[in-house]
Amino acid sequence: MEQIRNYPLEKTRNIGLMAHIDAGKTTTTERILYYTGKVHRMGEVDDGAATMDWMEQEKQRGITITSAATTCFWNGHRINIIDTPGHVDFTVEVERSLRILDGAIIIFCGVAGVEPQSETVWRQANKYKVPRIVFINKLDRVGTDFEKAVEMIRERLRANAIPTQIPIGQGDSFRGMVDLVTMTARFYHQENLGATYDDLPIPPELREAAVQSRENLLEALSEYDDRLLEKFLEGEEIKANEIISPLRKATLKGEIIPVLCGAAFRNQGVQRLLDGIVDYLPSPLDMPPVTGTNPYTEEEEQRKASPNEPFSALVFKIMAGTQAGKLAFVRSYSGRLKAGSVVLNVSTGKRERVGRILLMHANRSQDRQELVAGEIAALVGLKKVTTGDTLSAVERPILLEKMEFPKPVISVAIEPRTKADQDQLDLALRRLSEEDPTFTVEMNKETGQTIISGMGELHLEVITERMLREFKVRARVGNPQVAYRETIIQVGEGEGKFIRQTGGRGQYGHVIIRLSPRESGEGFSFQTALQGVFIPKEYIKATEKGLKETMRNGVLAGYPVEDVEVELIGGSYHDVDSSELAFRIAASMAFRQAALRASPVLLEPIVSLEVVVPESYLGNVMGNLNSKRGKIEGITTRGENRVIEASLPLSEMFGYATDLRSLTQGRALHSMHFSRYAKVPKPIAEEIISRLRGRRF
Repeated sequence: MEQIRNYPLEKTRNIGLMAHIDAGKTTTTERILYYTGKVHRMGEVDDGAATMDWMEQEKQRGITITSAATTCFWNGHRINIIDTPGHVDFTVEVERSLRILDGAIIIFCGVAGVEPQSETVWRQANKYKVPRIVFINKLDRVGTDFEKAVEMIRERLRANAIPTQIPIGQGDSFRGMVDLVTMTARFYHQENLGATYDDLPIPPELREAAVQSRENLLEALSEYDDRLLEKFLEGEEIKANEIISPLRKATLKGEIIPVLCGAAFRNQGVQRLLDGIVDYLPSPLDMPPVTGTNPYTEEEEQRKASPNEPFSALVFKIMAGTQAGKLAFVRSYSGRLKAGSVVLNVSTGKRERVGRILLMHANRSQDRQELVAGEIAALVGLKKVTTGDTLSAVERPILLEKMEFPKPVISVAIEPRTKADQDQLDLALRRLSEEDPTFTVEMNKETGQTIISGMGELHLEVITERMLREFKVRARVGNPQVAYRETIIQVGEGEGKFIRQTGGRGQYGHVIIRLSPRESGEGFSFQTALQGVFIPKEYIKATEKGLKETMRNGVLAGYPVEDVEVELIGGSYHDVDSSELAFRIAASMAFRQAALRASPVLLEPIVSLEVVVPESYLGNVMGNLNSKRGKIEGITTRGENRVIEASLPLSEMFGYATDLRSLTQGRALHSMHFSRYAKVPKPIAEEIISRLRGRRF
């Protein structure tokens, strides 16, 4: 790896590449690394040789599973890149990357346009207000349609997508692109992998379309620059640099999304994409100061992106079991951190020493002596650190906003094959759950089984493969089970009294609660509404704790209870016998009574499904979906295929890939992502409850 010098913040870009699976994201990253001189040979995903897909499972499956970081250089700029997965089961990798990035490239397939995971990624980028540019890829494929892809982005994502390029030909005739900023046509040389090209006048047959597209671009930009508007209205010549500045301004505000195009596999369009990263995406200085809370005063504070500010950083990823030990990937927002110095983990209140600072290139690393504001690196030596923790200067602590992650929707039971495998299994599960916040491990009290939960079948399949490959764990894995939830649909009251007299000091806890339903996704709320009754503060806190503990196992089939509000409306305490334990137990008794009186119901995860199928198989696929309690929400045309959009219960989706292959002779594609939780129909709920009551699996 080349020697890294400190680049000024205005010459630094922290960006991520995101897309639906198979849109060409990792291939694009490989071309970026090649053209920036980071690698001297382009690795191909199909050959299992992609630089950024370094895990064995990634090479075998041809998909990205874990986000990988690297650094490259272009036109005097340092570009820190995170390549993220496209499969919905690994959406947490996108979520935590977007939390710490300044800009993003969203890649769309020129044939498929906006796909389900594209929408998920776009929503995540909106959530974190990440400026982005679009790269429409695979324009060399049969059936590609650049204009339709742009229109889909505008309609389905409600984005002001404005092309800065238009393709020269599409499909087999794709030869390059017209740059609307410089008004030149770029034709790539295939004999040297697109490393060289000719910038020539625009072909006559494209001149009219290019002029019209450039006018659309200038019209969109005119409100950001008065001089540009004046020149545009008067028909004066407008130079490239007069376009780049207002376009950058609009992109940073998120009001315009520049659209570039190319065919990464054929090495076309990547150099212009790199120019777009430098020209349009933000540096750390373009982002607002990071905001957090002082843990001592609880007042809001800010840190500017400057090496002269106190140090602050966010841990966005943990990688365990590497040769260097446990790696904590961090984004530094302010200040400086030297190797060997002590930092405060503000989330835990503990001080820890940073042994080494590593600059990462996929799974390879290079030591650095210092981490500076605006950089992304991995720290070695931190023992008690998890994803989402804030690190800061000891004398100037600041707590940054915590990351939120989706809850698992599918579970399996796992057990070691022999007693000797137990310790290794425990180690593997602990390390893997440290790495992945959407992978959880718990012990079922009724059955004594270890239950692992994740975001989908592929997610858990990869986890179990990693246990065998990396940790040499031999384990038996049960069949996938849906992670049901419970809630209530009416208001119910409950009373809990826990009174014990044993001769000495007894136990006394007494609470009365009112349980009310909340809207889906609103979670748990606890309120105190005591009238004419006094209960000490510490017992109210113990009551809330007891309620939360009880909600982990609902009253119908032992599944977690969600979206409820609890009001503490009455109770009493004893000066001598009351304790926090007694109030926790009393709260548990009251909750169970109230829940049974509030019409408890079972909830199941619902997935959104997209199936791309030849028209001749449309009836078969729709009939199959109807038999799975599916709801068809729309059918559209995409090239020669039909696209079915549907929603259906996750419990009906196990083995669907096999079913679809047999129904369509392997000619259909599908993708799905978690949508919401919904009430299980009563007959099915009764069957599930009778089967699961008293045991989870």
